[in-house]
Amino acid sequence: MGKYKVAVFDVDGTLLDTKEGVLESVQYTIEKFGLQRLSVEQLETFIGPPIQNSFARYYKLPEIEIQKLANTFRERYKMVDLLKAKPYDGIYQVFEMLKKKDIELAVATYKRQDYAIKILRHFGFDKYTDVLYGADNENKLKKKDIIQKCIADLHVTNNELAVMVGDSDNDAIGAHELGVNFIGVTYGFDFRTKEDVEKFPNIGVAKYPLEIVNFFE
Repeated sequence: MGKYKVAVFDVDGTLLDTKEGVLESVQYTIEKFGLQRLSVEQLETFIGPPIQNSFARYYKLPEIEIQKLANTFRERYKMVDLLKAKPYDGIYQVFEMLKKKDIELAVATYKRQDYAIKILRHFGFDKYTDVLYGADNENKLKKKDIIQKCIADLHVTNNELAVMVGDSDNDAIGAHELGVNFIGVTYGFDFRTKEDVEKFPNIGVAKYPLEIVNFFE
């Protein structure tokens, strides 16, 4: 029997390259509200974190205005840009291999719940698990809350049997707060090097998707 029983995966930068769709919706929102334009490097920081946090980082606006930006972004993303994404090479093989090892799978993302379900079903990840959780519209749920919902659905009572796989500090911190193990991937958007991941407690670093499986031996 393996050491771990459950693997929870992030979406943006871990399962899917969502850069094109996210950036187009962010740019649409900025232009609609007549806000100062951002560089490509700044726009790329919107991929992954809660959208309210990203807008608040660059625009010093009241919370109610930030929520309006988030609502506009989400409506545009859901209706126009959501499915402009690409599964990372090898990620389906990772899911197949983990299933063969009797690892239960789940997905925890900061994407809002309704379009998290839509994009995951579109790309076929519901074939591997129906434990798919996203965020709420008001950004009240933190990453640890979303991970915890996955773990609870899989009836895990010992969080040390679970592993979170993600590409960002949000994933690492959420896992750590729950006592869940963490694997950082560097092929996504936030972590770029092994050193980036090693700023946080982890059980491994994957430079490409198939390396993830090595930590479940």
